[in-house]
Amino acid sequence: MTKLLFVCSRNQWRSPTGEQVWRRQPGIQARSAGTRPNARHKISAADIAWADLILVMESKHKNRIKAEFGRLLEHKPIHVLDIPDEYQYMDPELVEQLTGAVAQILADNRS
Repeated sequence: MTKLLFVCSRNQWRSPTGEQVWRRQPGIQARSAGTRPNARHKISAADIAWADLILVMESKHKNRIKAEFGRLLEHKPIHVLDIPDEYQYMDPELVEQLTGAVAQILADNRS
């Protein structure tokens, strides 16, 4: 099982969409979290420990995670998906971006 942690700011639209899309795939477990204090589920040390891959929507999310959890990230790959905050939950274009980008990352990690 590969454990994917999707991260955005408020854990409202982008990261829950990633979780929903990828949790249905064989061999994948998915969770989502946000970096802001008012996130639906704020990222925690337990989330980082659980994850095999951390997939953030923007560079600012990677920077926030590194600032807060630096030492926990020593052997955790973090990938920036470069998906701006302009989509609603399960927006077809967002689903398409998440599907393509994450599939490529998984393929690269397996080779």
